[in-house]
Amino acid sequence: MADQSNNRPQTAEEREKQKKRLLRAERRVIRRARLRVWAAVFAFLLLLAAGGLIAGWIWLSTQSLPAAFISQTSYIYDSRGGVIDTLHAGGYRHSVELSEISPYLVQATLAIEDRRFFEHHGIDLRGLARAALVNLRSLSAKQGASTLTQQLARNLWLSHERTWSRKLQEAVYAAQLEMKYDKTEILTMYLNQIYYGHGAYGVEAAAERYFGKHASELSLAESAMLAGVPKGPRYYSPYRDMKNAKDRQRLVLNAMVEQGVITREEADAAFREPLNFRPLESDADDGYAPYFRDYVRMVAVEQLGIDERLIAEGGVRIYTTLDPDIQTAAEEAVKNGIPAGSEQQAALIAIDPRNGHIKAMVGGRDYNTNQYNRVFATTRQPGSSFKPFVYLTALENGMTPVTRFRSEPTVFTYDEGRKTYEPRNHNDHYVMDEIDMRTAIASSDNIYAVHTIMAVGPENVVATARRFGIDSPMQPVPSLALGTFPVSPFEMASAFGALAAGGVRHEPVAILRVEDRAGRVLYEAKPSPKQAASPAHAYVMTRLLESVFEPGGTAHRVSAAIKRPVAGKTGTTAYDAWLVGYTPELSAAVWVGYDKARTITQAEAHRAAPIFADFIERALAGVPPKMFPMPDGVVTVYIDPETGKLAGEACPHRRTETFIAGTEPVEYCDAHDESGGEEPDSPRADQEIRRSWWEDLKRWWLG
Repeated sequence: MADQSNNRPQTAEEREKQKKRLLRAERRVIRRARLRVWAAVFAFLLLLAAGGLIAGWIWLSTQSLPAAFISQTSYIYDSRGGVIDTLHAGGYRHSVELSEISPYLVQATLAIEDRRFFEHHGIDLRGLARAALVNLRSLSAKQGASTLTQQLARNLWLSHERTWSRKLQEAVYAAQLEMKYDKTEILTMYLNQIYYGHGAYGVEAAAERYFGKHASELSLAESAMLAGVPKGPRYYSPYRDMKNAKDRQRLVLNAMVEQGVITREEADAAFREPLNFRPLESDADDGYAPYFRDYVRMVAVEQLGIDERLIAEGGVRIYTTLDPDIQTAAEEAVKNGIPAGSEQQAALIAIDPRNGHIKAMVGGRDYNTNQYNRVFATTRQPGSSFKPFVYLTALENGMTPVTRFRSEPTVFTYDEGRKTYEPRNHNDHYVMDEIDMRTAIASSDNIYAVHTIMAVGPENVVATARRFGIDSPMQPVPSLALGTFPVSPFEMASAFGALAAGGVRHEPVAILRVEDRAGRVLYEAKPSPKQAASPAHAYVMTRLLESVFEPGGTAHRVSAAIKRPVAGKTGTTAYDAWLVGYTPELSAAVWVGYDKARTITQAEAHRAAPIFADFIERALAGVPPKMFPMPDGVVTVYIDPETGKLAGEACPHRRTETFIAGTEPVEYCDAHDESGGEEPDSPRADQEIRRSWWEDLKRWWLG
């Protein structure tokens, strides 16, 4: 019997399934058609791109490379438009063949700069991907990807501006170099072109300048040292920072080990090998203020991000804050302040407190023999010159110039009773009685200073120092009051400048403007003053610091040489002596000591104050004396030094004292007043104070 199931009508469910099968089949047909269309389009685009690349390659191969970049002299100007330094574009060059270069130097350069040099065609795509991955992981530009060929193209034909158009041009020129020259020729050109710092261009010039030998004679250790310099000649030069240079040398040697060029044992032996550097020929004769000039270059490269080679030979113009007369005064003061035969060193930095402009900088006694800038030394304890920040904290926390502590040998307990601190006064001299803040500042009493820091809290003193721009490491311990934590002269001058400016701190500025050779502004300084303390507190602190130069003060012996109002603080440790001070126009820090840990004698310690006095008078010789301007919120009254109370007319030792308004004494001393303590005539007292100031001003003016 025949099967009748194929003839029966389809159910609705079966019709729906059949419809879906047909739709799926239709979609497959459409997808295949689309894929064929896209495949055709992709093949067409691929052919088009390949044709474009071939055409571009052919076009590039027919193009001539441009004339090499023409170096231009760069200039550094002082605040009056005079030339501090000219950065000569030519430098010292001596081209050699690749066979005349030590194989160690060639291998070291390739290992650290472009390990795939012989594998890429000018642009290392793998290197680009690797650098992008490293930088993405670290969220910073830790690794670059410019090939050796790209660096050569940039040095020969391009400026160093950081733009996409420049990078594109660099890639094009790198490709053309690879077309027209073989790898050996490119490597030879690179090694003869690259800048090694100190005016040396190319490996032969660098070998001669650093080691006094030919490039062919360089050892593995010398080669690794030199190969690390071009990354940042100022940062990695062994003449400027041996630690950075040795760290970079280690990096180069490790890269050579990773490349299989040398063994680990050879790398370690090379790192330990002592290097005999040739004495660096100073180029200071090309200009003046060599320490400042070096600082300006460092700021331009490391802080402003301007390419070092652009500064060296790109025709840039750097306009600075340096005052030539003030710089001359600083150099003369340092020169005259220390005997010619002494090995003692000195540093002086002067800043205009009104705007932060660096007016003078002397980093040592002889730049020709030692280029180390002691203005930025971070290993020197400021001693008692740090105390103003202790006392300013005290004023801000309610203490006054007549707050009294006993000056006698004292053991202080801190850290919840677990630790003790027993400071001593200089020569173990103690008053053995209560003294006030002015007396403690003038005589630099250490016991009073530690009493003060214990009363206000060391952590608050650290906070005050930070507000004033002192960033050096400090710990909140009692000894902080005596300046036991190193601070640079640069930081001290800037911090004292904020006191001179009524509590307003300006970040120190050396560079006002940088222009390229076309006159385009690459950088311009923008003032950003910050209020570090109230004008009233800064003024009271200034009035207290004036006592350092008055009878009984630690700098009284030089007061006769200064014909103007001045405030400041001395500081002496076993190894260092300081005077940091200011007038309304100038803040200066003077340090004297030895480069190595060597104690200074009392006579050597006394050289800082005369240098400061000599400098201030020379620098401001043409500036009329000015009083420190008195702000609102302060009052000046007569007080009795023995009691700290308001002085009656019969008090024989009364003195004027300035207070934050509302903190001045309200009781009158009647110990020496026959009237029984009746209130004196206040207007008459004010008149006498004003007359005293007027007499002081006439004395300063007339000398």
